[in-house]
Amino acid sequence: MAQPTFDQLLEAGCHFGHLKRKWNPAMAPYIFMERNGIHIIDLYKTQAKLEEAANALRAIAKAGKKVLFVATKKQAKQVIADHAAAIGMPYVIERWPGGMLTNFPTIRKAVKKMTAIDKMSKDGTFDNLSKREKLQITRQRAKLEKTLGSIADLTRLPSALFVVDVLKERIAVAEANRLGIPVFAMVDTNSDPADIDYVIPANDDASKSIEIVLDYVCQAMAEGLEERKAEKADNAAAASEEEAAAAAAAPKRERRRVRRNDAPAEQPAEEAAE
Repeated sequence: MAQPTFDQLLEAGCHFGHLKRKWNPAMAPYIFMERNGIHIIDLYKTQAKLEEAANALRAIAKAGKKVLFVATKKQAKQVIADHAAAIGMPYVIERWPGGMLTNFPTIRKAVKKMTAIDKMSKDGTFDNLSKREKLQITRQRAKLEKTLGSIADLTRLPSALFVVDVLKERIAVAEANRLGIPVFAMVDTNSDPADIDYVIPANDDASKSIEIVLDYVCQAMAEGLEERKAEKADNAAAASEEEAAAAAAAPKRERRRVRRNDAPAEQPAEEAAE
């Protein structure tokens, strides 16, 4: 997995920040200069922070944990959906359902409702309903699919969040902070990085910038998943070898036990004297 070069980040427009009058002073450490009233992000710091985030995400994936990707802005929706789905991670690209993390059991109930509707259509229950009831349930299913379909496999709270545009997704960030869930995020010059555990200073408005960052972190996570598979295979092979060795040793132990049982008993001392 090759890290994006300085030139690749530059070509993708990762260096473009916001107008100077819209900046957040907390982003000063990541700003290289100002040009024509626009802040320019220091891409060397972007590279360093991107590497740090990718290594942490690889470790999370290797441990078999889930990362929830969040991006509801138009430029990021499809990029997030494609990359998260490719590595089997949940994502939110429609409106963030308030309380999704802090009130997770309620969200799980809604997902189970969707599953129940699917079961009705398979077991024939759906066919016994009136036309109006069918229409209502179908609409309800479509609505649930749109908002929660991409997190249907998220059976427990995620181990981390990856966010594009922390201003737009501030509710998601606040919920994660409240629960102590680490937040990885692309942070632009108009945002506050204080609540972000892994800051990736970069342009969060350009689709090319978002894509190059997502490419790298998702490749890192894919590697973590492959390492997990390899470790499982090695452990299974080692266990099989141990079982085979134990099975091979069992007949030997059995033969020794039989020989001990078949050995003639010692004669009493009086008999031996006679």
